[in-house]
Parts: sequence; C-alpha cells; structure tokens
Amino acid sequence: MVGPLVVGVDGSDASFRALDWAADEAMLHELPLRLVYASRWERYEGTELALGIDRPAERVLADNIVGGAAERATLRHADLDVSTQVLADDPEAVLLREGLDASAVVVGSYGRGAFTGLLLGSVGLAVAARAQCPVIVVRGDKAGLEGTHERILLGVGDAAKGSEAVRFAFREAEARGCALEAVRAWRSPAHESTDHPLLAGEPERYHEDRAAALLDEGLAEEVGEHPAVRVHRATVEGPAHRVMVHRSAAADLLVIGAQRRHSQFGLQLGRVAHAALHHAACPVAVVPQPA
Repeated sequence: MVGPLVVGVDGSDASFRALDWAADEAMLHELPLRLVYASRWERYEGTELALGIDRPAERVLADNIVGGAAERATLRHADLDVSTQVLADDPEAVLLREGLDASAVVVGSYGRGAFTGLLLGSVGLAVAARAQCPVIVVRGDKAGLEGTHERILLGVGDAAKGSEAVRFAFREAEARGCALEAVRAWRSPAHESTDHPLLAGEPERYHEDRAAALLDEGLAEEVGEHPAVRVHRATVEGPAHRVMVHRSAAADLLVIGAQRRHSQFGLQLGRVAHAALHHAACPVAVVPQPA
C-alpha cells in the first residue's frame, strides 16, 4: 500500500465505527490516517455572515467533528499519524478526489443524513462504484468488525488472474497473520444439454471442476508471492451474491473485485458487490481492476 488511508467522518455512529476500523488498519499497514469531512455548507454562509456570525454553524460542527475524530483515533493508537481536512464540497466529490492519492478510502455503512452524511446508497455507494482506489465500507456484526474470525474472504470471479482484488486480499491476510478463504461460486444451467461429451453423465461435476481450475489459476501467482498465507479454497454451487453474503458471517473482511470500464459513469458495480455492500456481515472491500 502507498498513500494515506482516507476515512470519511460525519459524526454518526457508523462513522465512528469506520474511524475505529480505519485506525486499526492504518496501524496494521503503517500508513498515515487522513480524516475528511465534507459538506456544501457554503450555500448558507452568505446568510449567516450577513447576520454577523463569524463562522457558519455547519463549519463549527465540522471542526468539532474532525477534532473529536482525531482525538478518538490517537487515543486508540498513540503513535498513529493523523491529519484532518474540512472541505466545502460534495462528500462524494471530495472522497473521490482524495482517493486519487490514497491507499484506500474507508466509509461507514450509513451517515448523519442523506445530504451531508455518508449514506450507503448515495455517497457511500457512489464512492465504492467510482473510486480509483479500494473502498472499504465498514459494516457488519461485532465479531466481523473486531476481527475475531481471523479470516479474510475473497470472491474469485472470471477476471481473477492478475486481479488487484486477489493481491489486496493476500496482503491483508499476510499483514493480519490470518487465513484467506478464496471462494468461487458456480451454477449448472437448468436448460443445459448433456449431449456434449464433457457434460454426459455428471454435468454438475463438469462445472464444479471447471470452477476449481479457474480458482487455482486465479490464485497461483499470489500463492507463490505469499507462501506464508494459509489459503482455503472452496467452490460452491449457487448464485455468487448469495454465497458471498452467507459466508461473510465467518469473515473479518470480504474482498470483491470490480472491473474498470471506460465510461462516464466510472466503475460499474455488479450484483455481488451490491449485495455485499448492503447485506454482508463484515466490512467489504471493493477493489477496482483496471481494464
């Protein structure tokens, strides 16, 4: 990892959980932590200045939030390198801009409000969909948030070979000294004919074997680069989005790759990422894959 770990803060409970998770992550990887608050308060600034108010109430609130967040982070890790930034701009635009030079961007699963907070489905979802760096949405139950499972869960898709998501997951597992569970889901189409010689007799076995081969191929390079990481492979029949959400209950972090497409809309999130971001029982890392 290079660059700071950026975390969006807004004073909500979810924001505090994201901050705590990000502080631990920054210490784990020896990264500086950058706390960012963003809101379009300047639309009200002219009115308040006309009334003789030195600073808009929103700016005072923002300063208090980032100050309190910085204190919370340093109380958690005294040696942590913490910086803060308060910006009068849309939260989505700010976090995307900060992500250009960040190791990752961390956001909570929901925020203080739909307009000023990091509400998943608006700002949080948009950042996960468009950022050029990994985005971690901190969500889930207590066990997943506290890292008690000692397991990283990796969803291995069709573009796994040379995948940034695979590299990210291996680095996380190595830094934490925990196991990596690599999962590939497979399905046997109901309309499939068994006339093909490879499908005759046991069509399900064909699809499972193919999934296992693609899983091994996708992991091979990083297995060699990270021999100390304990890797558990699993091929599971069923829809990938359901498989990953179900297995997230026994993980500390779910890592999913997202293919970069050249479009005005930026990174396009698939069904697996959407399901994970809304329903996973642990934090979710969405890792973009350059085309």
